[in-house]
Amino acid sequence: MLSRVANAFYWGSRYIERADNVARFVDVNQSITLGGTNQWAPLIYASGDEQPFAERYGEFSTHNVLQFLLFDDQNSNSILSCVNRARENARTIRDMLSAPMWEAINRFYLRVREAAWNADEILINPSTFLERVKRFSHEIIGVTEATMSHGEAWNFARIGRLLERADKTSRILDVKYFILLPDPSHVGSTLDVVQWSALLESTSALHMYRKRFGRISHRSVAEFLMLDEHFPRSMHYCVAQAERSLHEITGSPLDCQLETVEQEIADCRTRLENAVIGDIIQTGLHEFIDAFQLGLNAIGEAINARFFEITQLEALHTDQ
Repeated sequence: MLSRVANAFYWGSRYIERADNVARFVDVNQSITLGGTNQWAPLIYASGDEQPFAERYGEFSTHNVLQFLLFDDQNSNSILSCVNRARENARTIRDMLSAPMWEAINRFYLRVREAAWNADEILINPSTFLERVKRFSHEIIGVTEATMSHGEAWNFARIGRLLERADKTSRILDVKYFILLPDPSHVGSTLDVVQWSALLESTSALHMYRKRFGRISHRSVAEFLMLDEHFPRSMHYCVAQAERSLHEITGSPLDCQLETVEQEIADCRTRLENAVIGDIIQTGLHEFIDAFQLGLNAIGEAINARFFEITQLEALHTDQ
């Protein structure tokens, strides 16, 4: 497969997943705010965009943060920017997409652009818009699964989606655990349970978590979102499944790491596989997540070096 095509599938998928996860970030914060807090700055810090936000907006008001994350076309990580880039990547490989895939991506793009024209109205109460973003993302994933051959292109798209999802699950967990509620005296309080419930809801994990653990506790929620082998938004699941797709592309067995990229993703998966939640919490959940994100960066760099040539498209992806 041409590296240009692989690049477009990988990054197009990442951008769709990123838009979905920004919607989830904002959605969980909406729920937390309703629970009695007003913390919007952590969303900007979690995305690593505090400098451009400070330069352009200054104050971490609800309106400013929502505008920046949802509709600011100068913010490369806003929902509007992500959907624009996803569609542009899809346009360059349109002949390799199924007709339903292109229609779903284009419909997503048109709806988000339409929403951006009515931004002032939507920012008053963005809940409906955020739900639509999540639904469109799910539609694109479903159509891709059902109408695209599961070959190299599909595996590149899947790797992009899973690595992006693993990164954002770790970031939203870090925001809750390390920034939103730093006071140990609040642990176990009604506010604490409300916030953890909102976090689980934002990752579509509340029902599956309840089936496994029942009662909500910070320790069990962290374990579920980080180490669960079967839940499709857990960090462990995402990395393990991305590793499978990588080996489908390289053709080497799962237990054999012949290339740097295979070794990087195997190391990341092994750390999660061998981790114990009690040890993670004792030594520092934030530190563990920070190391995990560095590992994902190393995987991304290795994928770029192994599969993607230097192309004009690369300029679109320097913000990863």
